[in-house]
Amino acid sequence: MPVTPEPTGPVPPHPAPTRDAETPVLWARGVTVELGGRPVLAEADLTIARGEVVAVLGANGSGKSTLVRATIGLVPRRAGTVELFGTPLERFRDRSRLGYVPQRSSNAAGVPATVREVVLSGRLARRRLVGPARRADREAADRAIELVGLTELRRRPVTELSGGQHQRTLIARALATQPDLLVMDEPLAGVDAASGQALARTVEELVEAGTSVLLVEHDLGPLAPVVDRAVVIDHGRVAFDGPPDTAPSEHVHHHPHTGEPRRLEPLPHEGVL
Repeated sequence: MPVTPEPTGPVPPHPAPTRDAETPVLWARGVTVELGGRPVLAEADLTIARGEVVAVLGANGSGKSTLVRATIGLVPRRAGTVELFGTPLERFRDRSRLGYVPQRSSNAAGVPATVREVVLSGRLARRRLVGPARRADREAADRAIELVGLTELRRRPVTELSGGQHQRTLIARALATQPDLLVMDEPLAGVDAASGQALARTVEELVEAGTSVLLVEHDLGPLAPVVDRAVVIDHGRVAFDGPPDTAPSEHVHHHPHTGEPRRLEPLPHEGVL
């Protein structure tokens, strides 16, 4: 009986979710984004299953951050279909199910908030009324702070944090929403080795609790052991989708930034530190 050879070359598009299969947390097909009339992302596909950790890799300007932002509605797309938790992105309203960690900002100067106050702000997405934090909010914030290893610094102003501590504060703020999908844009940027290892342990705990994780990086570093699948973007197209240890390294070297499309609007709990 002849043996069918394994397919080679470009990865075929992900099949559309069906009622018989478990609905993906995120399903995107043919996502195309333009910036100033110039293609930034072309017909990209991305799927994330429940409890899966997916890393989007690529050089600066390759379109990796654009892909992730487009699939959660933070930049406009010219074409393509996106579903979050089985709902078309255009009709998706339960934004508290998403936790978003932007690239680390240096705009912390002048913000008098403490680590705990910043993390508590992440609970706003789950509260219908403006008012004092509830017990559930405080407990969720404290748990998030504990997960990222900042309990001893919870009363420290964010202006006094190191780069790694600042990044972990942003992650804790996203975790405080208790999201089903955590999205992180270059979480290892500017952090030390200890912070990177702490982040890897945090991701492990989140996955054990059923959270899916989507992250953007140049190099996985300490996160490599916890990543289930790598998606490599090269010149705006998906060049690879498979096991991280077989991802082609020639597409993830550093190149100058070429710009990103404008943001539409932040998630309800997202702000600038």
